[in-house]
Amino acid sequence: MPSSSQPTRLYLDVCTICRPYDDQNIMRIRLETNALHLILSKIHDGTYQAVVSRVHLAEVSAIADFRERIEVLALLARFNEAMQADSSGLRSRAEYLHKLGFGLADAAHLAYAEATADVFITCDDKLLKKSRREQLRLLVVNPAEFIMKEDLQ
Repeated sequence: MPSSSQPTRLYLDVCTICRPYDDQNIMRIRLETNALHLILSKIHDGTYQAVVSRVHLAEVSAIADFRERIEVLALLARFNEAMQADSSGLRSRAEYLHKLGFGLADAAHLAYAEATADVFITCDDKLLKKSRREQLRLLVVNPAEFIMKEDLQ
């Protein structure tokens, strides 16, 4: 974790960022959406720092719903913190993660997150399970787990 003078860096998976656009009639989705809003408010007030990668931008640019795509891109632009990472190291790490069975986008997100963030937050259960099994170089959690772990209110 970072020093006390530097906020914890969070890498939000695209499925987490897009949670508010999912069916809010499902309790789990509503819970994760509320957790995301709390996390975003804490990023806004400087408690945490958001990390945004080119992988985010590429994935979000492919969102079919125009309104959702524009709103998510605007959110990423607002919370974007430029983090430098060695691109050759990222590529080799992403390739390694892909060989372990992670999908291409997930491997790229995780490689970038490992290089630039302290916590990777995702709503993807399969990605959570696999990440925990592989013991990655950062904490991987669901947004609801994160707010409970951090005792956010």
